[in-house]
This record gives sequence, C-alpha cells and structure tokens, in this order.
Amino acid sequence: MRVAVHGKDFNRASAPFIAQIFEVLSRYKIDLCVSEKFSAYLGKAGIKTKFKTYSSAKDLKNVQIFLSIGGDGTLLESVTHISRLEIPILGINTGRLGFLATISKEETEKSLQHLFDGAYTLDQRALLKLDTEKDIFGPLNFALNDFTVVKKDSSAMITIHTYIDGEFLNSYWADGIIISTPTGSTGYSLSCGGPLIFPRSGNFVITPVSPHNLTVRPIVVSDQSEITFQVEGRSKRFLVSLDSRMAPVDPSVKLKVTKADFKVNLIQLEGTHYFKTLRQKLNWGLDIRN
Repeated sequence: MRVAVHGKDFNRASAPFIAQIFEVLSRYKIDLCVSEKFSAYLGKAGIKTKFKTYSSAKDLKNVQIFLSIGGDGTLLESVTHISRLEIPILGINTGRLGFLATISKEETEKSLQHLFDGAYTLDQRALLKLDTEKDIFGPLNFALNDFTVVKKDSSAMITIHTYIDGEFLNSYWADGIIISTPTGSTGYSLSCGGPLIFPRSGNFVITPVSPHNLTVRPIVVSDQSEITFQVEGRSKRFLVSLDSRMAPVDPSVKLKVTKADFKVNLIQLEGTHYFKTLRQKLNWGLDIRN
C-alpha cells in the first residue's frame, strides 16, 4: 500500500505527537510518501522514518490513502494536492475544533490500526467550481468548503447582483457573500448565520456577510444550479476566495459557481458519523442537568 502524508509547520510541543504518528506508520508495510513542504519540517524535528517525497498531484497517482496532519485548514490544503484523483483522505487533528480533521491525538494509534485493517467507509463530499474569464486560480478553481466575494476596503459596502440559472435572485448590499457546500456549512457560513446542511443533501447555501438590509437571510439552493454574480461598489477592487486561497479582482470579472465534476472521499472510521461530529464539536446536548 502506498500512503501519502501532508501537514503544516508544528511547534515543539507537537513534535512528540508527530513523531508518534510516524513511528506507528513505520510498523505497517507501506510505501510512505510525504509532501516536500512537510518533509522539511520533519527533518527539523529529527524524525527518522524513511519516506519518499512528492511535489504535485501527478506524483500521487498510485496512492491508496492520504493522511492530513493538522487542522481543517491542513485538510483543505491536502484536497488541493489530491485534486481530481479522489484519493481517500483521513484528517488527524493537531489543532482545535476540527469538523474535517476529526481524529484526536488520543484516538490516533487505534484509528490508524482500523484504517490499515480496512475498517472504514467513504463519506463522499461535493465540491464547488469557479469559472471566470480570467484564469484566477488556475487548475485549483475548486473548493470543498466555500467560495466568497468580499469587499477589499474597510469602509464601503459592495453590491453583489446574484442570479440562479440566469434568473435574478437579489442584489446583496453587504460586506460580501458566501456560497457554501454542505461541508462548508459548519465554517464561515455558520458564523454569518447560515444553516447546517447535511453532506448528502445536494445543496448550496448562499449566505450574506453583514448585509445592509437585515431582512435578507441565507437561502438554500440545489447544487445543480448555476450561480452567477455581477459585483459593483465605490471600490474598484474586491476579493474572491476558494477555501483559504484568495485573489483580488475588479468588477469587470464575471463569476460563475457550479458543482464540480469530482468529489472528495473522506475516510469515515467505524464508530464515527457526521451527526456524532456535530454533537462533539458543537457541544449539542451538554447541560448541567445531564
């Protein structure tokens, strides 16, 4: 089995846990492949497990499992490494909340054992795709969480004219707008008042960011929709983002969001479920009475 690993820089306190992960991996007969960026951090931490390195998605074509070590941001970055290959991915959480990277430090060794025993299923997650006349994000024009349009300046609002399948929906006078997948509904959209969306619901949610008109609320639409935007404002520049990747654009750029034609396969180990993650991360049901 060939396994790829990616992570981000870690502090001295996390180094023993990272070393433990690689010690566990060394027990299994796997061909280990680590991202070039993460391998540099491993060298500084003195981790001596033997591995190869990869630099692009073309180096991952024979990989069966992908491990993301970090938080949700690291897993989103890992998705850009995998791109269209749909390699099953497991997130080991060294951060805090972790809706995507759900494996805690205490569960890691047992979880890796279940993983290599094949005791898991795949939770397929939809992505969205951004099409523009200008090649803003290159081949990485997709997002697992969300697409956003936000103002660049700290003062003036922007107006985002939004259309669904060519039909005018609304002109949002706001600081910005979020188009979220069900996966991203627990992220930026949630903090702006958006609803939680079950991963297999087949929807996008459109959530305004600090709208001028308080009667404007989030709306859930089919992920088969084609969502287009025209943006205007006093400022001639604004920002668009796909997950954590951001770029400045001007009002002349036409933006179109649709569902991507490939998926992300999140590894779901036995005993884990999306609902369980919600209860744990959002503290549902916790009360001094029970």
